[in-house]
Amino acid sequence: MNAIKLLPPLACLSLAVSIACGAFGAHALRNSVSPLDIAIWEKAVLYQMIHSLAVLAIALSRHPALEQRRCFVALNLMLLSILVFSGSLYLLVLLQQRWLGAITPIGGSGFIVAWLSLALCLRPKRD
Repeated sequence: MNAIKLLPPLACLSLAVSIACGAFGAHALRNSVSPLDIAIWEKAVLYQMIHSLAVLAIALSRHPALEQRRCFVALNLMLLSILVFSGSLYLLVLLQQRWLGAITPIGGSGFIVAWLSLALCLRPKRD
């Protein structure tokens, strides 16, 4: 599947954004939002970075299972979950709209489904 080749650049872009968001939180937000909001922001950065690294590592592994559509879908679900989970937390802090926290678990659930799907996809085949 040639689309798998798009995953490493997308993961790298997400990593760059997570670093920029981390720096923004540490410098621009530190004195303008509450300590609770800084903790929320840092959680968004952490989850974005961890899952971006995971997508990058898996996509670069050249594992034969990555040719399976199910595996490709799981990696894309992980990228989408980054947007939903971290994105909702970033917006919650920036816009001070607490209702956005209700969206965050959708991204968290997406992470869980993506990891379980990848586990099934990457498991050793029985002979």
